[in-house]
Amino acid sequence: MARKNRGTLGAAMLVVGGFIGAGTALLLAPQSGKKTRRQITRRSRKARTRASDLFESGGEAAEAWRNHLLKSLDQGQKNLERQKKKLTQLWS
Repeated sequence: MARKNRGTLGAAMLVVGGFIGAGTALLLAPQSGKKTRRQITRRSRKARTRASDLFESGGEAAEAWRNHLLKSLDQGQKNLERQKKKLTQLWS
């Protein structure tokens, strides 16, 4: 799980770095200020949407992992109960 978190964090940092670089390029581009501001506004909206989608998919992945873990723990508990019952029958 720790590797997956590091990968997700790394991917998020890469995306954020890309947006920062793109914003810097826009600010330094030889064009009118009005056009640059429109571009920054448009791209920041897109970035916000993408970040929101990324955050939502991360939440869905965490929920799926949680459900899988809970099912595994439940199955493990059932297996222990069966083994306990078998041992009790053997020793009785």
